[in-house]
Amino acid sequence: MKRLSIVVPCYNEEEAIPLFYDACLDALAKLPVDPEWWFVDDGSTDGTLIQLKTLRQKDPRVHFISFSRNFGKESAMFAGLEAACGDCVAVMDADLQDPPSLFAPMLDGLEEGYDCVATRRVTRKGEPKIRSFFARAFYRLINRISKTEVVDGARDFRLMSRRMVDAVLSVKEVSRFSKGIFSWVGFNTKWLEYENLQRVAGETKWSFWKLLVYSLDGIIGFSTAPLALASLLGLVCCLLAFVLILYFLIKTLIWGDPVAGFPAMICIILLLGGIQLFCIGILGQYLSKTYLETKRRPIYIAREKE
Repeated sequence: MKRLSIVVPCYNEEEAIPLFYDACLDALAKLPVDPEWWFVDDGSTDGTLIQLKTLRQKDPRVHFISFSRNFGKESAMFAGLEAACGDCVAVMDADLQDPPSLFAPMLDGLEEGYDCVATRRVTRKGEPKIRSFFARAFYRLINRISKTEVVDGARDFRLMSRRMVDAVLSVKEVSRFSKGIFSWVGFNTKWLEYENLQRVAGETKWSFWKLLVYSLDGIIGFSTAPLALASLLGLVCCLLAFVLILYFLIKTLIWGDPVAGFPAMICIILLLGGIQLFCIGILGQYLSKTYLETKRRPIYIAREKE
């Protein structure tokens, strides 16, 4: 019988936790595993920690880590993976958008020799259309500019072998993008598809702005193409300026036309200034990530752990 560790990052999931725990018990009842839960309270401001302590008293297989503040889901997942000691480890959300009924085919996948059985949504039913559009655009973009493949619709919900978990934990970077890290470490992965499910309770913590920032972290963390874009824009501007200089010089020498156009000059200055600021912004993003990594601050700080 395998020991299964279930890592569950939580942020203000007071209502969902009891429902999630009961659903997991039902799904695991007939499976040949000995489960344990590692709930990670990511600085919740509601009664999430109280619920976790109640579950801990009820079932000694339930463990929890409580952060000193909100460090983010990526840090919570890392903390849970670091604490988990099972033969295989699952990562899933507490809102039941990751169906526990998939545990059976996931375990079958590991028995088939895969090191990871991951899930992906084939539909985005119930999600705002503008959010779905940008999500799909992000996956198309990152897969074109990065050597690390990120599957469209991929969820954090996955079951991993111990050796893959150890490989993920060896990646100690602070600015984490787990979907990219899971793919970057390699290992054979089997994908399970399912339709999008609604939250069982509570509200999503991911606003459009947070998702945008998260996607930028993924692009910066797994591609240097934006740096090449900045260099390309600089080269194009130089060539364009050289061509315009020749054009106005020849025009003046042959036809004697003065180089007029105060508005044109203003537009060119604004265009070049905008391109320069854009390129500096790209460089600044990479520099800021490097700066944060060199500080070597801990990925999280735990206040309580049981």
